[in-house]
Amino acid sequence: MTSPAVVGLLRELAPPALGAVARRYGEFTDAEDAVQEALVTAAAQWPTDLPERPLSWLITVASRRMVDEYRRTDARRRREELAASLSLHSEATVPSADDSLVMLFLCCDDALSSTLSIPLTLRAVAGLTTREIAAAYLVPEATMAQRISRAKAKLRGRRFELPADPAGRIRPVCEVLYLLFNEGYTSTSGPDLARVDLSSEAMLHARAPEAPEVAGLLALMLLTEARRPARTSADGALVPLAQQDRSLWNRALISEGMQLLNATLAAQRVGEYQLLASVAALHDEAASHASTRWTQIAKAYTRLESLTGNPMVRLNRAVAVAMVDGPAAGLALLEGLELHDSHRLHAVRAHLLEDTGDLAAAAECYVAAAARTDNAREREYLVEQAARVRSR
Repeated sequence: MTSPAVVGLLRELAPPALGAVARRYGEFTDAEDAVQEALVTAAAQWPTDLPERPLSWLITVASRRMVDEYRRTDARRRREELAASLSLHSEATVPSADDSLVMLFLCCDDALSSTLSIPLTLRAVAGLTTREIAAAYLVPEATMAQRISRAKAKLRGRRFELPADPAGRIRPVCEVLYLLFNEGYTSTSGPDLARVDLSSEAMLHARAPEAPEVAGLLALMLLTEARRPARTSADGALVPLAQQDRSLWNRALISEGMQLLNATLAAQRVGEYQLLASVAALHDEAASHASTRWTQIAKAYTRLESLTGNPMVRLNRAVAVAMVDGPAAGLALLEGLELHDSHRLHAVRAHLLEDTGDLAAAAECYVAAAARTDNAREREYLVEQAARVRSR
């Protein structure tokens, strides 16, 4: 099996392996450490020696790591507890459908700030690497590794079980689900533009039907997911929004998302996910890119930026403003914007510079953007844009 294929398999199997080991031994942080060590071992061995049952292999190796760690301690009680556990589980623990939900709420423990809880959840529930999480947060990888370590330290000793009051952790869980969805929609790295859909938002919505923000998040996901069929060509290449065949958009998902969004807006509690869903709805209702109500989108992003202060919102607002007031106005909004040298910032700047007629600068920005993304499809697209602009 090729290395990229192994990476994808490990990302898929890491969460169920962690859930199974944590549920078996009841201690989340020790299980997370053990599974991470098992993943490192698998990454080295599997390209040339893939086991017949990869998930069972990970669970078994991680369990052995936990046994070794317990044996290194001097606490007789822990040894006795482990021995009793092993006597009850002679076979590898079978993953449970509820494990991911338990991990989701466990990682959003009240003891953790969102700065710590969300990165830990992204790794535990989605199997994202520290590097991918750092890219999503626009911080150095070392900084993110420290945050995850601090989060695990604060959770040490927590039992692997749902909290008594899950509703109290809805907000950080929403943010986690939003980041997970974004990673699934446009992968931070890898050979493909997107990953397998992440459906935890549906479970969360079912458990918290009275929370407008959760419903707004689900509406956003539905309205965005509806465009997935048109985002890539037959060979997997990226197709930008302006060039997508809108007849391929999933109208059933759009209808469902619109109904859900209208219901949440009627609650008169508009938050960030309702605003983002409103932007998605404005795109989905438009017959063409040019006929999109860009003025309304720009207003929504202005309100959202004042609400969140998120620099990515400013980046998206710049695109909308450029469609209304011209590329120079969009470029002005990018001045001084700090996004940790994000490839998206360079890509937007390249597009706006091209629209102003500064083709040389646009080509340089396209090249800079291509050099800063680990997603193969995005990189191919940006390289092609640089070549196209240079040939004009």
